[in-house]
Amino acid sequence: MSKSTTVTEAVMSRRSIRAFSDKPVPLDILRQVMETARWTPSGCNFQPWEGAILTGEPLRQLQEKMKVTPPQDPKEYSWSDPEVIPECLARLQQVGADMYAALQVERGDKEGRADFMARNIVSFDAPAVLMVYFPRVMGAPQWSDVGMWLQTIMLLLREQGLDSCPQEFLSMYSKVIKDHLGVSDETHIFFCGIAIGYQDEEDPVNHFDRKREPLDGKVRFLGFE
Repeated sequence: MSKSTTVTEAVMSRRSIRAFSDKPVPLDILRQVMETARWTPSGCNFQPWEGAILTGEPLRQLQEKMKVTPPQDPKEYSWSDPEVIPECLARLQQVGADMYAALQVERGDKEGRADFMARNIVSFDAPAVLMVYFPRVMGAPQWSDVGMWLQTIMLLLREQGLDSCPQEFLSMYSKVIKDHLGVSDETHIFFCGIAIGYQDEEDPVNHFDRKREPLDGKVRFLGFE
């Protein structure tokens, strides 16, 4: 996909890519992206985020470890239960239906769905993966700060013609990841991975229609003429 020349283009062209080409990601581009992302805002200027970008043999070795490790229990953190809010459950079901339809995986094909979900472990063949972690003492506002940092990174990647996919799925292997990176499980929480690379333009999973809620159902404008 071509580079984005405006913030709007970056926002609109960014999508979660689930099939990458094997084209390597240049280190100088990643350093430039991460250097610029340092200027992400954070409450009280805490800048709570930390991370490591892996490629090549270090990434392959980690993925091999995850392949032979069952998802950890208890989880690193609790995921929101979509059934608590019917609208969220409906959105989850819709995006799942659209994605598996693009993959031509039938609704009742549990094995096919499980096989595709397992591709999260290899980050959909992305040549580079950002592993994101931060101190456990950080509270909810700092989780928001980390989210702003990640959005900034993903938009800067689009500016460089790169694609990405945020992966909270990898938190199910947080202890393996932290051990591989030499990060203390006692002091740090692992949040997610960000798969980074150039999308496979031919794979239909990268082209199914994305849906968003109408603006009026999400934002109110008060006091304007």
